Amino acid sequence: MAPPNSAVPGLLSVPRLTTLLASLVVAVGSGTNYVFSAYSPQLAARLNINHTQLNVVGLAGNVGVYSSAPFWGRIVDSRGPRIPIFFGFIFLFFGYTGIRHFYNTGVDDGSTVSTLGLGLLIACSFMTGAGGNAAFTGAVNSTAKSFPDRARATTTGIVLSGFGLSAFFFSTLAHIFFPGDTSSFLLLLSLGTALTTFIGLFLVRSIPLSASEDDDHTIIPTVAAEAEATIFHHGDDIHTPLLDGDSAAPSSPLMEDSPSASRSRSASHRRSISRSKQEALEGLNVYGRALWTSPDFWLLFANLSLLSGTGLMYINNVGSMSQALFAQGNPEYDEIKAAQFQATQVSTISIMNFAGRIVIGVISDILKNRFGFPRSYSLLLVSSLFFCSQILAAQITDVTNLWKASTLVGLSYGTIFGLFPTVCIEFFGLLHFSENWGYLSLSPLVGGNLFSIAFGRNLDAHEPGETTATVQATAARAANAVAHQCFEGRSCYVATLGLTTTACFIAILLSGISAWRERRKLMTASGTRPRLIWEATGEE
Repeated sequence: MAPPNSAVPGLLSVPRLTTLLASLVVAVGSGTNYVFSAYSPQLAARLNINHTQLNVVGLAGNVGVYSSAPFWGRIVDSRGPRIPIFFGFIFLFFGYTGIRHFYNTGVDDGSTVSTLGLGLLIACSFMTGAGGNAAFTGAVNSTAKSFPDRARATTTGIVLSGFGLSAFFFSTLAHIFFPGDTSSFLLLLSLGTALTTFIGLFLVRSIPLSASEDDDHTIIPTVAAEAEATIFHHGDDIHTPLLDGDSAAPSSPLMEDSPSASRSRSASHRRSISRSKQEALEGLNVYGRALWTSPDFWLLFANLSLLSGTGLMYINNVGSMSQALFAQGNPEYDEIKAAQFQATQVSTISIMNFAGRIVIGVISDILKNRFGFPRSYSLLLVSSLFFCSQILAAQITDVTNLWKASTLVGLSYGTIFGLFPTVCIEFFGLLHFSENWGYLSLSPLVGGNLFSIAFGRNLDAHEPGETTATVQATAARAANAVAHQCFEGRSCYVATLGLTTTACFIAILLSGISAWRERRKLMTASGTRPRLIWEATGEE
């Protein structure tokens, strides 16, 4: 909050808009972890590593993102955004520079990268994930603190959209200016991400709010506490049995005629709303040991692990999938054309990831505010989308149709991180949301590692053998294709899709259980069966 006597910039002032635009630029350079599939097959070919080892390299970036989140969050809360953005600059630049060095150096024919070299490559991948998350955390935090509640959702949404479109931005630039040139693509990632964070280092900062706009320092509680009051529709009464408070006493006519009394009453009303929000927040507060022993926490943890693990597996390996489909029955393997198909999948996933974050928010709000369904019901929609995406991916045999599966996977993956945080709030409250969500955010590491390693082993098991017949059948194609290339198309990886399809079906069941438990808790707390909107509209 700004000092009482200092001039506070307006909502659309140059300082606030500068922070917003600079944060958007930083976000665009921070989400490059999802572009891994655009260069990973070529990297594996240059270093002569198998798909299992390649997946370990890709997973290191994911581990960097999720494991570093609590660390960067604490720093930006206590010290501001510059320290995380500075480390983001360092980690992104040296991470991608290191990966490019390994790609340019390559290995001698018949050899493979050393254990030490592979370890350093994994460390570089980890740096890109941790660096991107550091810069992104600083950008989002500064934006949220620089705008009042009435504009906070819109402005932070703009920054989030930049993160979601990062992979599309860089893969499109590479496709236009450096088609088929992986070394130049990695140079673009190194310099591009460094430039965006360098800009943010000087322009991203928190702009103080006025006292009236900064009554509530808590970002998420302000929005969610108001949403809690509309879980179920009750006509003109906005209070639910969970949040009902004392009725306000009527004011006297004399007070209504007094301007000073009106201003006093307005200030008192704001304070009353703030107190009501705080009382609502204190009504549900699950954390610590209570969180770890809560069945709802483990249901969400398992569900998020299965769904996000499925998404990470596909995102990290869609480049290898497109190459396997492109190589099948193709005697003239064109590396540039194969790279174009890779870029198409990455761009499609990036755009739909962005769209999914927006769409699920709109859908869950409509289901909650108009039809009286808790947001946990939307978990069924998210898990069903993932289930359909894996069935579709398993049926595709032509690389020109792979974009359809990428579209559905990108949309599904975006809905995860647009919905699960709000469900976490509804289940466990807001006072310890950051801590609780931090624990839930570790779940992708479980599913992501499991499914990605399974994919790598499955693809390695379908590498061409050394029999004479196999050599004769694939000699012409293998001369142009990347190393460890599978030529069996969908058969190279379909068994792993069977695994993720099963996982998504289990996630549907877990989503149903979570929704049922939430419904039952609301019924118990209200002492009656909650009325839905079509039941309430008929009342006088």
